[in-house]
Amino acid sequence: MKRTILSVLILFVSITFYGQKGLSKNKKALLKSVEKHKTELIKISDEIWSLAETAFEETKSAEILAGYAEKQGFKVERGVAGMPTAFVATYGSGSPVISVLGEFDALPGISQKAQPTKSPLKEGAAGHGCGHNLFGAGSLGAAIAIKELIEDGKIKGTVKFFGTPSEEKFFGKIWMVNAGLWDDVDVNISWHPAAKTESDVQSSLALVDFKVEFFGQAAHAAADPWNGRSASDALELYTSGINYYREHVKPTVRMHYHIQDGGQVVNVVPDYSRLWVRVRDSKRSGMLPVYERVQEMAKGAAILADVDYKVSLISGIYEVLVNREGGKIMQNNLELLGPIEYTEDEIAFGKKIQEITKKEQVGMDSNIKPLENTRENSGGGSTDVGDVSWNVANINLRVTTAPKDTPWHSWAVVACGGMSIGHKGMIYSSKAMSMTMLDLFENPTLVKKVKDEYKERKGKEVYKAIIPEGPPPIPSEKK
Repeated sequence: MKRTILSVLILFVSITFYGQKGLSKNKKALLKSVEKHKTELIKISDEIWSLAETAFEETKSAEILAGYAEKQGFKVERGVAGMPTAFVATYGSGSPVISVLGEFDALPGISQKAQPTKSPLKEGAAGHGCGHNLFGAGSLGAAIAIKELIEDGKIKGTVKFFGTPSEEKFFGKIWMVNAGLWDDVDVNISWHPAAKTESDVQSSLALVDFKVEFFGQAAHAAADPWNGRSASDALELYTSGINYYREHVKPTVRMHYHIQDGGQVVNVVPDYSRLWVRVRDSKRSGMLPVYERVQEMAKGAAILADVDYKVSLISGIYEVLVNREGGKIMQNNLELLGPIEYTEDEIAFGKKIQEITKKEQVGMDSNIKPLENTRENSGGGSTDVGDVSWNVANINLRVTTAPKDTPWHSWAVVACGGMSIGHKGMIYSSKAMSMTMLDLFENPTLVKKVKDEYKERKGKEVYKAIIPEGPPPIPSEKK
C-alpha cells in the first residue's frame, strides 16, 4: 500500500514538473490567444465551408481570411504571384522569419450537410472534402497567436501567413514559389486535416498534369464514316495504351486520366476529343521518364487514328522534402498538448460515418503516437507543399478532423468539417503549430538544425517549377 502511494506521488510530481518545464509562460499565452479567438476562427471556418469555392474561384473565402488578418494588425498584400485569391499577411520585423500555410479551396461535386448520412447541401455543388476550410482558419489562428507575442515584446522576428489558392487543381503554391515569396523565410509550417494526429515526417508523390487533345475530321457516322477521322478513336487508343502500360511501371507510379470531351453525339464522327492526364511517382526523378513515355503514346495514338494531336502542360509538383529535426519539435508539442477529447455525440457521429462507409466502427483516433521512421516510399497523395519544401525548410503536421479510416475527398470529410469534430481539430492545429513556431522564435539553435537538414536533404538539386510559360490559368472573368 505504501509503495502504491509512493508510486502515485512520484508520478504526480514528475507530471507536474514536466508540465511546468514544458508549458512555458509564452506557450500558455499562445493557448490563451487561440482560445480567445476560437469563436471567430470557427465562424471563419464555417463561412468558408458554406461557400465551398473551388480552384481560383475562392474570392470570398480568401477575403474572409485576409480581412480578419488585417483586422488583427497584419499587413496584407493581396493578389500576389498573379493570382487574385493569393495573399501574404505579415507582422513583425527582422529574424527569424517563420511562415505558415493556409489553404481554402473546395472540391467539385461533393456538397454535404453537416450530418453523418450522405445528403448534399446543394445537389451537384462543391464541398470541402479535404478540410481546407479548417486548414486556412487553423493556420491563421497560429499566426495570430505568434503575432500577439511579438506585439507584446515577448519574442522578436517576423511571422507570415500565406493564403494559398487552388491546391486541389492547378497548385497555386508553384506560382508563389516561382515569385520568390519564401526567399526570406527561415522555416515554414504547414498542417493538414486527417483521420489521425501526428507530426508528419513522410513525403508525398511528385506529380505532373497535362492535357491531351486530338483533332480529326467530322463526318456522318452512318452515311459516310470513311470520310471521317475520329478524334474519339485516338482518345480510346491512347487510354488503352496507358492502361496496358500500367503493368510495366514501378509500383510507386500512379497514372490517372479524366475524359473531358469524347464527342458530342452518336451519329457524328467526332473531330475533337480531350482528356486530362496525371502521372505520379514517389520521386520527381521517377515521374519524369513516365511523363515522357505517355506523351509519346499520344503521338502513337494520333498516328493510328490518322488525326493530329497536342499535349499541353498544366502544372507539376515535387514530392515533399521531409524535415525530421522539425518533426521532433512538433512531436514534443503534440505530447505536451495530449490527444483531443470527444463527446459521446461526436463519437457516435464518427461511428455512423464508419458504418455507412463500411469501415470498422471504432470512432475517433487522436492518440499521439511516437514519431515514425521516414519511409522511402510513403505513397498517399500529392501536394504543392512539396514545392514549398524544396525552397525553404518545412515542418508538417496532421490533425484528426474526421473518424478513423474515413474516405478522403468524400462527403464524409465535408460533414465533419462543418461541425465540432472538425472544429476541435482545427483549434488543436492552431495550438500545436503556434507552439512549434514559438520554439523556433526562441531558440536559434533549433532554426539552424532545421535549416541544416533542409540543405543536406536538398543537396545539389536545383529547383525548377513545372509550369507552362505565362500567367497562372485564372478564369478570364477573375483576372
